[in-house]
Amino acid sequence: MLEDILATHGPDGQELDVKPLLNLVVDILQNASAYGIEDLSHPASQDQIDAVHKLSSEISRLSLGDVDQHANTLALFRTLSNYSWDAKMVLALAAFGVSYGEFWLMAQFYPLTIMEQNEDALRPRYEALKNLIKVMIGITKCVVEFKELPPQNETHVIVMPNFPTAAYWTIRSVLACSMQIFSLIGLGQQELTGDALELGILQLSVAGIWELATLAHRLDKLHGYLRKQLALCYQHIDAKNPIEAYVSLVETIHIVNIINAPNDMLPLYDGSAKKRVNIEVLRRKNVLLLISDLDINQDDLFALDKVYRDSRHHQPDKPENSYEVVWLPVVNRSIPWSDKKQQQFETIQVMMPWYSVHHQLLLDSAMIDYIKEMWHFVKKPILVVVDPEGRVSHHDALPMVWIWGSEAFPFTNMREEALWKEESWRLELLIDGIDQNILNWIREGRLICLYGGDDITWIRKFTSSVRVVSESIGSPIELVYVGQSNPTMRIRKVLTIINAEKLSYTWPLVESIRLFWLRIEKMWYSKMQHGKTVEYDPIMQEIMIMLSYDGIGQGWAVISKGSAEMAKARGERMLTYFTDIAEWKEQVESKGFIPALNEYMVQSMSALVPVHCHRLILPGTNSTPDMVVCEECGKPMEKSTLHHP
Repeated sequence: MLEDILATHGPDGQELDVKPLLNLVVDILQNASAYGIEDLSHPASQDQIDAVHKLSSEISRLSLGDVDQHANTLALFRTLSNYSWDAKMVLALAAFGVSYGEFWLMAQFYPLTIMEQNEDALRPRYEALKNLIKVMIGITKCVVEFKELPPQNETHVIVMPNFPTAAYWTIRSVLACSMQIFSLIGLGQQELTGDALELGILQLSVAGIWELATLAHRLDKLHGYLRKQLALCYQHIDAKNPIEAYVSLVETIHIVNIINAPNDMLPLYDGSAKKRVNIEVLRRKNVLLLISDLDINQDDLFALDKVYRDSRHHQPDKPENSYEVVWLPVVNRSIPWSDKKQQQFETIQVMMPWYSVHHQLLLDSAMIDYIKEMWHFVKKPILVVVDPEGRVSHHDALPMVWIWGSEAFPFTNMREEALWKEESWRLELLIDGIDQNILNWIREGRLICLYGGDDITWIRKFTSSVRVVSESIGSPIELVYVGQSNPTMRIRKVLTIINAEKLSYTWPLVESIRLFWLRIEKMWYSKMQHGKTVEYDPIMQEIMIMLSYDGIGQGWAVISKGSAEMAKARGERMLTYFTDIAEWKEQVESKGFIPALNEYMVQSMSALVPVHCHRLILPGTNSTPDMVVCEECGKPMEKSTLHHP
């Protein structure tokens, strides 16, 4: 639906002053029954008058014709194509106001006898109509108020994606109200008596009340959300609020607004040159604000450090390498700054090759409040991206840095969406940046099997069965042990046994195992930031399966050939499939190994006893899914929350 709406939106850039027209329309809609329609030629401009009357005629035509409300609403959107979202809503209300005012004017001077005689029966319908009009007025006023705010206000930017939805349901409500009015007029003009009249009134009332009430509920819910956001905007605009100085940060978020330093001071520390520098080094550049406390995750530092150093060492003049990183340490100001904290601060600062504030006290306390409230920083490091014009283009680009590295430049929301559209679930997505050997095997078209878990008995059986299958099909299968997301001492012991018994290939550093699983976790964060769900996003479904494998411990395996073919299963099942190689070996030559294996897995599934997930631990985000189904049996999983200190 949203795509349909946006396809009709082609504003010509002209800003209309719709507030006077809105005030007039509100007066008409609220007082039409008492005073009749007011003169619409003042204070509206002639262009607005023409637009209103044209739209009013279109609404009348649509209300008397086809009842496909969605198609009719889109038709009105096409008529209003050149206008901004708030102007669309106001003009639609004004056009409805013409019909509404004329209706009450006619009812006042030319009473509709049937309507008067059946006033009690029609009263619920009048009330539903009146209630919806009230909600339509409220949400339109709210959107117009947003447009009157300073454009730099970040909350305004956050809620803007809701404007098309608000416009759609407001204009659709205009059509619904218009249809009710025309049906009332039609009822008043009919010569019906007795049961036929009562039946007609009852049918119109029940259907009309239900539709109007449904629309009112939907609009009222959205209006409530917008009112809360508007109140938040006013809270920050209030001059008494200490964050007031930072309301314009979205447009002018340059570091000079963030760091509380005198003009003649050198407030930044250059981690590469090991010296203090002026803040001017950041002007008119893409700036990545790394925000964390003093207990910053070293893995996040490692991922960003790799991308940053690569951009400096390999063709630093390329556009995709033209950005700076600044570390902003957010600390609790209520706890005194001690020598121990200072030492911790300096230790982290020296590790970073990019810029950081010379001293944590240079980060204004009001800015800290802003970061926590507006950018939702709590504990986990975030990477806020600011473009050369000072606009925030991403509220946390750290996940895309993990997934795509320098390819993610300029690290915007739009770039992240574009990268996901080009992406598919493949072994390169899982391994990229972790192991070059595996990437080489993929290019060579080898069969590659990633497996994990901490059950050494299963690992011995499985790796042995893989060797048997490899000999049976006459093709090598590269085995790679990837352990679990938390490489405990148990996993380290498993690694020692695998290497000693030469069961498979392992990564030289146990840290590579942690990075492998963190990379998958960052994919989950990235998808969730863009509102993707497991139900409708294939890659999220695969991510969830990998996370469920990580939680079981007993063993699992994912086998791939090239980029397109992949098969996966839990430990005992995959062991069974490999043990049964004689039953599906003949299909390998004609169909290929992965297709033959997948086909045999489907055939065998009905004979196997369903195994429920032992657990699935999803990374914590602001929008954890309400329901997740078990990838084995398809039933909803029980949900609980783990709290970490």
